[in-house]
Amino acid sequence: MEKEKVFYTLIVFSENFAGLLNQVTAVFTRRQVNIESLNVSASSIKGVHKYTITCWSTEEQIQIITKQIEKRIDVLQAHYFTDDEIFIQEVALYKLSTSKVLENPDISSAVRHHGAKIVEVNPTYTVVSKQGLTDEIMSLYYALNEYECVLQYVRSGRIAITKSCTEYLDQFLEERRRAYAELCIQNKSKADERK
Repeated sequence: MEKEKVFYTLIVFSENFAGLLNQVTAVFTRRQVNIESLNVSASSIKGVHKYTITCWSTEEQIQIITKQIEKRIDVLQAHYFTDDEIFIQEVALYKLSTSKVLENPDISSAVRHHGAKIVEVNPTYTVVSKQGLTDEIMSLYYALNEYECVLQYVRSGRIAITKSCTEYLDQFLEERRRAYAELCIQNKSKADERK
């Protein structure tokens, strides 16, 4: 019997080196796990990037993937989470036909009803922006699509932060700083003894 797959968000912190993204995605490929979304951006720590990756997996599989990613030299830390352990947001842009928007006031009502914003209007198209959870973003897409006014649609990858009061990476870096400071003290003591 195959174990039930769960939707996981993997957060990876790394130094910003070329080729690391390829190494990270290769771990998923080797395990035959499809990446649902991928977002890479600078983190709050200078020189450190944050990868937010989503996938359907068993817990056993995601544990193995996380450990394999952490073995990469440039990876500082990797953790996996279920949706109840993190705050999640996505952003979507909808390009709509301006003529259809003007002809049918229900389209503007649908935009307002879903808490979206009109960010650009010109004679050809109207751009709508919506942030929220995947279901909310898709709900607006389906509502607008019923009016046959959607010219283009794009949704970002997930961005996420933990519900923990402290960032796991901060704890990890603090432990490394302490260990380094202790090592320096030990080395100085040994050097002083040899004198």
